[in-house]
This record gives sequence, structure tokens and C-alpha cells, in this order.
Amino acid sequence: MKNTYKYILPALALALVSCEPSFDNEVDNSSYSKGEADFSTYVAIGNSLTAGYMDGTVFKSSQENSFPNILSKQFAIVGGGVFTQPSYADDTNNLGGLTLGGVPLTGTRLIINMDTGGPENLKGVPTIEVGKLQAKAYNNMGVPGAKSFHLLAPNYGNVNGVITKTANPYFVRHATSPSVTVLEDAMSLNPTFFTNWIGNNDVLGYSTSGGVGAVGGTGENDITPVAFFQQAYEKIIETLTSKGAKGVVATIPDVTAIPYFTTVPYNPVPLQADNVAKLNAAFAQYNGGLKQALGAGLIKQAEVDSRTINFVVGNNAVVIVDKFLTDLKGLGLPSYRHATKEDLLTLPSRTIIGTVVGGDVNMINGLSVPLADQWVLTKDEVAIARQATTDFNNIIKATASSKGLAIVDMNAVLNKAVSGLRAEDGQIYTADYFKGLGNLSTVMFSLDGVHLNARGYAFVSNEILKVINSHYKAKLPMVNPATYPGPTLLPSNK
Repeated sequence: MKNTYKYILPALALALVSCEPSFDNEVDNSSYSKGEADFSTYVAIGNSLTAGYMDGTVFKSSQENSFPNILSKQFAIVGGGVFTQPSYADDTNNLGGLTLGGVPLTGTRLIINMDTGGPENLKGVPTIEVGKLQAKAYNNMGVPGAKSFHLLAPNYGNVNGVITKTANPYFVRHATSPSVTVLEDAMSLNPTFFTNWIGNNDVLGYSTSGGVGAVGGTGENDITPVAFFQQAYEKIIETLTSKGAKGVVATIPDVTAIPYFTTVPYNPVPLQADNVAKLNAAFAQYNGGLKQALGAGLIKQAEVDSRTINFVVGNNAVVIVDKFLTDLKGLGLPSYRHATKEDLLTLPSRTIIGTVVGGDVNMINGLSVPLADQWVLTKDEVAIARQATTDFNNIIKATASSKGLAIVDMNAVLNKAVSGLRAEDGQIYTADYFKGLGNLSTVMFSLDGVHLNARGYAFVSNEILKVINSHYKAKLPMVNPATYPGPTLLPSNK
């Protein structure tokens, strides 16, 4: 397979580079109409999903394929004005990543290196300097990493707060002043139409960190308090509509709809008889302790069964740490159990499962060494994330409805994409992770497993266009996702 890739990839890579997004067909103003909307000044607010973030960063060509930029081209057909985005002219090699004072702050974009199997960061040094301040409000005000309340936070664009993480390096690059808020810069453009896709990070950080954060906190890995989210979201919508602007809001997706949590199976470890015997012997004392806890009335038989570690010949579920189990530290027993289908292993866990600790062949991650909390979202943590998603989406829908705004239910759309969604071009696109040339043309997500790729953003654009056409009685053309690129494949990464 590797040799086959080497022969076909140069031509394939050339095809991907030369592929330019286009409309389904040539259109003009006479074919379409704006309906009840006014697209003369379109402003997009949100987070990384709005900024065009993909493959682990924002880079020059990813930003060009942001869904707001795609939408703006359709809006231009019916009188939409100039649409601007933060400059990425200094991304000289299309690497992405950020530097602060010349020191790398974040990594370069992910690519598939077909010589090694990838994915991996594209080699090179980022050239996007955070300290090179643009001090300009743009039509695309998507800020990677932003939570709902960050759009209202003064000093979120202060370069002096980057290291202490009180400021956002992406917003720092273009904030019009150190103290200005994202929403203030957005409103300075006097939008006549807007899109608002904010809220994903209010629950995502908790999920991608394996649930290590707090429920009801404001830290990076915390789930935002529901009341705080509601206050922030209502303020954002109230401000955006204060001068009569119309717009579209989007709900946030469930964690089970993204490949970051659906790619690594719970039972990825094949074992032979000799390894099974060794591992079961190693956990015999732990299993015996569970029976003692049962006898002492500390746990019930159902928990004994769920916590018992027993390996078999064939595929095995990994062993994990689960903080939601009954605390048996008094008996010297840790909170271990096998993962089940209800647990979600994070995408990065595949790099740790099966590796040895400190060179000791008897210390194998996921087997003799249970996976720590950061590598798995347990069934209880999944339930917490889902409840928060439901709560936030209810607030989004209610707030938008109170202002007569259009709503695109991205949660429902991406949930359907797990099993496949048919686009206008007849192609079925999926929320799968890239697995090879077999699904190269159908994957909607980028290599970071969380964000969409260019094709996915085109698909999202169509969902928004459909809602605009329906809600505002407009007639806007769809885009063709097939003309947008998927994962970047390179024959080598040197």
C-alpha cells in the first residue's frame, strides 16, 4: 500500500492544490434574490469553527475556506458587500501555527505523510507573529478558543495577557485596542446581517481533556455554568440585533458526532494466550479486593462485575481509571475497570495505547497500566457533556427565537453525518476520520478530529444557506462541497 501511495500521490497532491472552489453553476443577480435580508455588511462571530480553523490551526488556505468566506461569495451575488478576514499574509509557507516574539506558540498544521502513515505536523517554523498587531476590525470575527463569555471580555485582545492566558493570541493579532471586546469590534462595522456560531468551547474543553475540568467553571477545561452561558449569549444576541440586523445562529454539536471521540475503539487490543495469563495474574489481587469490598458491603455485585479486570484471547477493552466508581482507597483499591462501548476514547489515546512506560515491557499503557482520565471520556462524563450541550442549545434556540432569527441545528446535522449525509451533488459525506484513499473524498472533518475540513465547511455553508432561503424568503445558490479539498496528503514530510 505504501508503494502504491508513492506513485499516485504526486498527481493527487497536484490535483488538490489546483482544485478551486466554485459555484454549482454560473449565476448572476437576475437569478437570485436576497429576500427579506440585507447582506450589504455581513459579520460573522464565533470561535475556531467560524475562523476557518482546521488540521489543528489556522493557516492561509484554511482561512480562505472558512464558512463565512464561502457564504460571503454567495451573498455578493445579491448585493453583499466586501468581506474581510484577519490577514494571514505572513503565513509565507502555508504552515499555520503562531509565534510570540519569534518563539513558537502553537504547532503547524497537520498533514498525512504517506511515507510514514501520518498524520503529523507539517515540518517548518511558523511565521505568523502574534505581536505583529493589525489593529483592525474584520467581517470574520471568529476567534479560535473563544467561549461565549470571551466575546464580552475586555483585554481578551491584550498582547500582555497571552503568556498568562488571560488573552487570546488570535484576537490579539487584530483587536483594535488592548481593552476592546470581540463583540465591540464586530459591532463597529455596523452589521446588517450576521452569523453567530458560539458555544462549542463552553463544553468542548471539558470533553477533549477527558473530563478533567470542572462542571460549572470558567477555566479552559471547564463546562461553563448554564446561567453564565445564558447571560452571555443573550447579551451577544441583544447587541447584534440592537441596530436592526438580521442573522442566523447555529447550535453546537454533541461530542459523539465528531471523530475525536469516535475513531479509537474501546477494545483495540488483540492478545494471545500467554499475554492473557500474565495480565490476569497481575490483576488477581485487585479482583480479589473487589470481592472483599463486596463482603464488607461497600459495593454491590453489579459494581464488582463492572470493575473486574479479565483479559481474553482476541480483542480486549482497554483498562481505564474511572473517578465515578465507588472510592475504595481505604482498602488500597484504585478505581479501575475495562472500557465499554459507552466510553469514548480520545483521538490522541491511540498514540499511547500499547506503549510501554519507562522501557519496562511489563508496564503497558491501556493494559497493565490503566489509561488516565485525560485519555477517555467515561460514560458519566459523556452524560455530563451531553446535558450541557442540550442546555446550551436550548438557550441558543430560545434566545434566537425571541428575536425572530433563523436557526440552523448543526447538532442535528452533524449527528446525522455520523451515518452519512447526502449533499446536493449526490455524494454521501460522513463524520468519519480519514482512513486512507477509500474515504478521502467523503470525510468532512480535518485531521485534528474536531474541526471540519474545507469540504465540511462548504457543507455547513449549504445548511446555513438553506435556512436563510427558508427563513428570510431569499433565493441564494448552494455551493458544491466536492470542489473543496479534503485532507492534505504529501508523499513525504521533509
